[in-house]
Amino acid sequence: MPSISKKGKLMPESPIRKLVPYADIAQKKGIKIYHLNIGQPDIKTPKVALDAVKNNTIEVLSYSHSAGFESYRNKLALYYQKINPSIHSSNIIVTTGGSEALLFAMGSVADPNDEIIIPEPFYANYNGFAISSGVKVVPVISSIETNFALPAISEFEKLITPRTKAILICNPGNPTGYMYSKEEIEQLCTLVLKHDVFLIADEVYREFAYDGLQHHSVLAVSGMDNHAIVIDSVSKRYSMCGARIGCIVSKNKEVMATALKFAQARLSPPTFAQIASEAALETPDSYFEEVIEEYKERRDLLISELQNIPNVKVANPGGAFYCIAELPVKNADDFARWLLEDFQTNNETVMIAPAAGFYSTPNVGLNQVRIAYVLKKEDLSRSVAILKIALEQYKN
Repeated sequence: MPSISKKGKLMPESPIRKLVPYADIAQKKGIKIYHLNIGQPDIKTPKVALDAVKNNTIEVLSYSHSAGFESYRNKLALYYQKINPSIHSSNIIVTTGGSEALLFAMGSVADPNDEIIIPEPFYANYNGFAISSGVKVVPVISSIETNFALPAISEFEKLITPRTKAILICNPGNPTGYMYSKEEIEQLCTLVLKHDVFLIADEVYREFAYDGLQHHSVLAVSGMDNHAIVIDSVSKRYSMCGARIGCIVSKNKEVMATALKFAQARLSPPTFAQIASEAALETPDSYFEEVIEEYKERRDLLISELQNIPNVKVANPGGAFYCIAELPVKNADDFARWLLEDFQTNNETVMIAPAAGFYSTPNVGLNQVRIAYVLKKEDLSRSVAILKIALEQYKN
């Protein structure tokens, strides 16, 4: 029998999706599952985006430009000019989700066996993208004790080698919700300039900032034109996960010319999804004000109620819509599976994402879970109540 590739064997399962078969079985038994495991917002997609697709009169669903619609990129440039007035449509390539933008970025800046330093825990698919690109992830562990703040710059610097091509951050963070301060972003920028490497910033949760915190984009830092690469997406901003539209943004002409070759190889991003995404840029600011207020209320409720469960430690996120909780269990993978296979209360259970899959360092985060607060408040409250009951039963 032919063998599969080493790369295929190394490709990690998604810690978010690997429990789906257990959830499917539980649902077939009639058990209601509260999904705390996946960042699928329940917020309605802006009507203007959906109407743009519904009312379209396209007769031939043709390819678009490999970089995406020019009209969309021009409007995106206006959006990014609020951050950096010199951003132009030529600094933007539309991608099939932020995922493809990350693949293009890694493929453009790193060769097989090159290294990218990433503060962990980090978005689990960074591991998968790195393996796909043959790139080695070099982790810097942040701690729940410090609310997952940026580790000391000295910790980054001692990991930089001739193989280091980039530092990759997610700001605000998935899975931690941590929002990097202006000082932390500037420290990273100083470091990458000193060592002449790239700073790749995944900023897909840019709008989701709480408690008066402000998002600081790497695009706004002077002197970073040739070193900054931004990954973005409409998935969370406009609650359009299924559109699969993202983009890569950089002032580095060589990076963009290289990324365009990857874009040409996959031909073009999806047409109808670009139509929806372009229209979504017309969404009024009031949409975000309401959405952010709703998420803040959900966060406050979730954190407060989690803190009331004995021996549960939780980091307080300043952005995005995730938090990391440390549970009084030895192995969150086993606990998460048990919740779906063997537990129910009043025919209900919860689905959580074990956090070990958000680390690349072995045996770290084994008792942690990521919780997405994308459910309405009453469902979040019920979910935490179920989790409390489950932890008591699991302990026994």
